[in-house]
Amino acid sequence: MNAPRVSVLLPCRNGSGTLELALRSMFAQTFTDFELLLLDDGSTDESMAIASRFNDSRIRIFSDGRYRGLPWRLNQGVSCARGQYIARMDADDVSFPSRLEMQVAYLDRNPQIDLVGCRAVVFRDSGDVVGLLPFAPDHASLCARPWRNIPLPHPTWMGHRQWFQTHPYRLPEVRFAEDQELLLRASPRSCYACLGDVLLGYRQGPFRLRRTLLARRSLLLAQLRLFAGRAQWGHAMKTVAQSIVKIGIDLSAAFPGVEALYFMRMSEPAPAAAIDELHRCLNLNKAELASS
Repeated sequence: MNAPRVSVLLPCRNGSGTLELALRSMFAQTFTDFELLLLDDGSTDESMAIASRFNDSRIRIFSDGRYRGLPWRLNQGVSCARGQYIARMDADDVSFPSRLEMQVAYLDRNPQIDLVGCRAVVFRDSGDVVGLLPFAPDHASLCARPWRNIPLPHPTWMGHRQWFQTHPYRLPEVRFAEDQELLLRASPRSCYACLGDVLLGYRQGPFRLRRTLLARRSLLLAQLRLFAGRAQWGHAMKTVAQSIVKIGIDLSAAFPGVEALYFMRMSEPAPAAAIDELHRCLNLNKAELASS
């Protein structure tokens, strides 16, 4: 078999409520020369039955019935990928039809770029749009404040397979912050970019304080470890200060009626065209949205 241009890694654990829509969005891509590696992480619901119903030779299902964690599964996907480029996708998001086409074209034109993302519009289960995820276009601006984060949304990634092989996900895992740890760790020897086009719908679940605090703690420890290893003590101090501010916002957002504080970073309005495309991908019309 000829190797595809792109290998899409889609990890899944108990994603039966959203997986079908995510898969349909991938198989509706205008760029068709890809394989999709569905990486099951010990699902106990109907996820694998849903995936098995897709009669498409491009899907490869990896399922051993065991829970190993997201970083382990993603490293597994990288080791099995055959494409020139590797793309990320989550089981609860939707890719717009031109996403792969535009990212492949960009990487072909800019071989010096290791990893490219795209803008993402945030939506809730109801279909209501929250806004856009934070954005920066090039490596310098993406990595300008590493003590805060690198605003390259993980479900939008596409990069050279060699880059993923050179920079595997860290094990033991950085729980709920594995992508930010990887971006930060690899940034001195990498070149990132992000397309200004909105090409992905990012599903935002309800605010969960415990999970959010665990993610903050994991990322803080990873940042301090990396900054200390690089003797970047100023970055380390800014990381601690930034974490204190974010935790304060998280604790405030846990009170009834104050949840919106957590979503402030997604408050940039989405373009009308992006909202229309999202609703088309979700198969929702205005009447359905109004009644949801």
